[in-house]
Amino acid sequence: MEERLTCIGIESTAHTFGISVVKHPPFEALCDVRRVYRPSSGGIHPSEAAKHHLQNASNALQEVLSKISVEDIDLVSFSRGPGLGPCLRVGAALARMIAIKLGKPLVGVNHAAAHVEIARALTKAANPIVLYVSGGNTQVIHPSEGRYVVLGETEDIAVGNLIDAFARKADLGFPGGPRVMELASKSSRLIRLPYSVKGMNVSFSGMLTMLESLVGKEPVEDLCFSLQETAFSMLIEVSERAMAMLGLNEFIIAGGVGANRRLREMAGEMCRERKAVFLDYPVEYYADNGVMIAWEGIVQYRLGESLNVEESVVKPRWRLSDVKAPPPGLYSN
Repeated sequence: MEERLTCIGIESTAHTFGISVVKHPPFEALCDVRRVYRPSSGGIHPSEAAKHHLQNASNALQEVLSKISVEDIDLVSFSRGPGLGPCLRVGAALARMIAIKLGKPLVGVNHAAAHVEIARALTKAANPIVLYVSGGNTQVIHPSEGRYVVLGETEDIAVGNLIDAFARKADLGFPGGPRVMELASKSSRLIRLPYSVKGMNVSFSGMLTMLESLVGKEPVEDLCFSLQETAFSMLIEVSERAMAMLGLNEFIIAGGVGANRRLREMAGEMCRERKAVFLDYPVEYYADNGVMIAWEGIVQYRLGESLNVEESVVKPRWRLSDVKAPPPGLYSN
């Protein structure tokens, strides 16, 4: 059995500032503290979000340390990217301080990989196709032979950005996802929207343009329903194509948009029809959180990754395909 490791992880890529502690083996989240920035208007303002994180860093850390002894911490990890530069730098600075103070190894982790790996850990998926959907990312991924193979992705905006941008236009607030999901559940009228699937890739910009032009002309419930049905059908289509292409029968969703009930329902329906399995997990782990950063810190440390403090600059445009992926056997523990 592998040596037991306890990692404190710091998430600060966008609107959520989170600090959590995870130990393994077996996988156990010892605490999970989150502070969420909510803009007064519009979307995320990077400088304001960073100010929010800075203001909340101390009390979030104090809450964690009220539950965890510092003597138990073996590693320190932080979200190095991709994300908003000002926000990333707040988390990185706190992680450096903790690592120096405790004299512990420092691991900078990829935010996208952390989403994928918390999904794999919680579901114990052996060899899945992963649909990664968030505010800034939309990708169909297969972790294979030590790397994340991106099989398809958006050619313009991410599905989370589609939802949030429409919600702003319709004055539904930020984040838009929960409100859009609520309103969509009150309609069954499908308005025809652009359905743009290009092989394994998708495009959402045309759909957004049309939705924005219909705000005030069509009932908002119908627009929300049509957005979800059309966009999610596109995502499920390319995910099923990836499963068929590689002959795989496990499917997981990672990232904040995975919290949408309708998307998960459609995933389950697709998998049942092809005698595959959709592996779900507690909805709170779809959103950004420190647990996934702490867990990915352990994963990457076991793969030989760590940083000197001097090297720990953030990487706002860090591609998932440039990150090491762990072997499936890790999730048997």
